[in-house]
Amino acid sequence: MQRTDDGSDLAPATAEVLQAATRVLSGVALRSLDALDSAVTLPQFRLLAVLSDLGPVPSGRAARTLGLDPSTVTRLADRMVAAGHVARGTDPHHRGVVTLELTGSGRGLVAAADGWRRRELARVMARLASPEREALTAALRLLVDAAGDDYGVTASRPAPL
Repeated sequence: MQRTDDGSDLAPATAEVLQAATRVLSGVALRSLDALDSAVTLPQFRLLAVLSDLGPVPSGRAARTLGLDPSTVTRLADRMVAAGHVARGTDPHHRGVVTLELTGSGRGLVAAADGWRRRELARVMARLASPEREALTAALRLLVDAAGDDYGVTASRPAPL
């Protein structure tokens, strides 16, 4: 048995299947960037995804959400502004605060990647019988609920892929 952070045991078979599921889901997420014809890198897409979830946001909050230094987010934003995917602004209440938000082009890239992921996951799920799909959906809902909000993009921890 492997020990988890809270001291409980995790059976090797459980750890293996969770690791395998992580690889499958990460693979789907990474391959969705291929659908964008190299328009953005993974770090750039992560910024776009965070801005898609959070809406217009101070660049410092985007940096915290991504778990990156503000200077790194500034460089990412520079590239995304130049490419037309992100717009810079200022907070009307604090003019010294730089905000970032998606442009129509940036929203289109996020939507294209999300659409590809949905189609690919539907293709994979179609390999299962209906009762298996329902059981898997229920099991994954339990996992997501058990993980809690700390794994969401709007959490204070770094955003996942």
